[in-house]
Amino acid sequence: MPNFNFTISQRMDKNLIKNEIKKLREEIDYHNKLYYDESENIISDYEYDQKMNSLINLEKKYPEFKSSSSPSIKIGGNITKEFKTFKHSDKMLSLSNTYSNEDLDEYDKRLKKNLNKENIEYTCELKYDGVALSILYENGKFKRAITRGDGNYGDDISNNVLTIRTLPIKLKNNKSSSLEVRGEAFISKSDFKKLNEKKKERNEQLFSNPRNTASGSLKLQDSTQVAKRRINCFIYSLNRDFEDIMTHEESLKFLKNIGFNVPSTFKKCKNINEVKDYINYWESRRQGLNVETDGIVIKVNNLDYQKKLGSTSKSPRWAIAYKYKAESKETRIKDIIFQVGRTGAITPVAILEPVHIGGSIVKRASLHNANEIERLDIRLGDYVNIEKGGEIIPKITSVVTKKRNPKSVVFDFIRNCPYCKSKLYVEKNQAIHYCKNDRICLPQISGKIEHFISKNAMDIENIGPETIKGLINKNIINNPFDLYTIKYDDIINLEFKLNQDDKIRSLKKKSCKNILESIEKSKKKSFSNLLFGLGIRYVGKTTAEKLTAHFKNIDNLISADFNGVIQVDEVGDKIAESIIKYFSEEENIKLVNNLRKVGLNLREGSDIKKSNKLNGINFVISGKFLKFSRESIQNEIKIHGGKVSKSLSSQTTFLIAGENMGPKKKIKANDLKIKIISEDDFISMI
Repeated sequence: MPNFNFTISQRMDKNLIKNEIKKLREEIDYHNKLYYDESENIISDYEYDQKMNSLINLEKKYPEFKSSSSPSIKIGGNITKEFKTFKHSDKMLSLSNTYSNEDLDEYDKRLKKNLNKENIEYTCELKYDGVALSILYENGKFKRAITRGDGNYGDDISNNVLTIRTLPIKLKNNKSSSLEVRGEAFISKSDFKKLNEKKKERNEQLFSNPRNTASGSLKLQDSTQVAKRRINCFIYSLNRDFEDIMTHEESLKFLKNIGFNVPSTFKKCKNINEVKDYINYWESRRQGLNVETDGIVIKVNNLDYQKKLGSTSKSPRWAIAYKYKAESKETRIKDIIFQVGRTGAITPVAILEPVHIGGSIVKRASLHNANEIERLDIRLGDYVNIEKGGEIIPKITSVVTKKRNPKSVVFDFIRNCPYCKSKLYVEKNQAIHYCKNDRICLPQISGKIEHFISKNAMDIENIGPETIKGLINKNIINNPFDLYTIKYDDIINLEFKLNQDDKIRSLKKKSCKNILESIEKSKKKSFSNLLFGLGIRYVGKTTAEKLTAHFKNIDNLISADFNGVIQVDEVGDKIAESIIKYFSEEENIKLVNNLRKVGLNLREGSDIKKSNKLNGINFVISGKFLKFSRESIQNEIKIHGGKVSKSLSSQTTFLIAGENMGPKKKIKANDLKIKIISEDDFISMI
């Protein structure tokens, strides 16, 4: 009897737990829907995280109640060593663009002729600026998500797409064993702003725009990091036939009914005139949306008509994109200031009367150089037209001369540096003015150090531009070598501002520790990273790799003459002259020798044999990599005894796959049964 009572009690407890898990899942799904579908947030991030943590803990403790459709799955946690390639069931095409009512009339006329119809019904949808995805479901459950790729083949990014909280893992009211949908992954304006606010707090480089951030995030290897980016996804297409679904409008309603995030802004239009009305309606209203848009997608509504019209090799004939013209506004030039880059290049910038355009307030616009000012005849106080499309930097397109003050005078470009007052020079056949006093010109000093610590150079983290300026102002650093002499006491409580309007901040214990560790870590960077970091004019990342592979060490490069340098692949006269000039200056030789003293790598790795770990192993390298350049990987293979080939063959042992590797190469590797490994796998081997 006691055992029986215990079983009942235990069952009751389990039921309570099961109900609590069910309740938490429903609450989290509800808040996800509010946040992503309706841009509402009725609880704080802290409260949301508390609910999610409670759910995760209960699911861990009681695994019998786990579910593949639980919102806890969306938090990530999987590491993707490589992205497999899959062929699309139907090619993912791109849309043809149109820009005017006349184009639309011509399009409508052409379709009527091809279909032999007097009228055609259309469906209109907003065109979202994101990343196209193809998503497959089997037996009502998520199976795979693939990128557009080259249209025929795409990368499997399922682990990362699973973190999208608006994308169902399990479909509801589903009447199909399998179906494919296509959609657009994006980051909302508000979430993008939050991401950059966190970046700003950590003194990190800001993300450039929502679209690129979403695209880069979906190719990260750690899905936990992807989950933090709050990527959303709108579904816009059902890639499957059903007997009772006859129109595109019906397919969108069906998709919404089975759980997909379909925007409510789509509309069926009876004819091309209603399409134009839809376009006009959203032209200004779209700026108030929480997502970037750049036009309208117009589709033939009847699905049978779509099949009859078919596609070209690039675009469907039954759909077209109407692109809004770049928004243009008139404003006034209050002032023209001058910025100095790390190379001494002077860039004029127009300070404008603030104007709202392209979803943001614009206060300044680059004028590029003296020739551009002369071409547009820009003067102080002029009224000008500016354009800004999406996240593109605003530009001045013309001057409103009829509003010009009769007393205005032609703008006179400065003759001296605005910071150090040195005389400016214009190099032969160039339009850019330069300040050549780089030893005392503060923007050039800070610019050179910022370049030296950048990711593609020495990759010294945790130091931002304003921290560098603070270090320079305190006379702690004056050139890249000085970074390696910094001590903890030099930087603790160092004060700086993130921008002119920001409050004063200071470096605390943890930040100082991170900075010093990152500086020490940079000593292991390759010779090509260091050469690029020196900031020699015209020497980019790829050129630095070719130079280091050719000359093997810094001394060979320093002693080379013009003819010796120009022998290097893709190095022309201008680059060679710049290199010779750089190493002819005593200060630069002193910098190199000081960097040598603190242990930086001034010789190419292939100059020294490290081990025989890769003896007898043949590699092919493809794609872009995070920790190595392709030439650096080649050198690492050689110094450990391995061999590198340009093409795959039966003799290839491993294919090292980076980002954006061509799909055909993956297919050939699979056909030849060649193992594909990641950059991290290769690092483990050596």
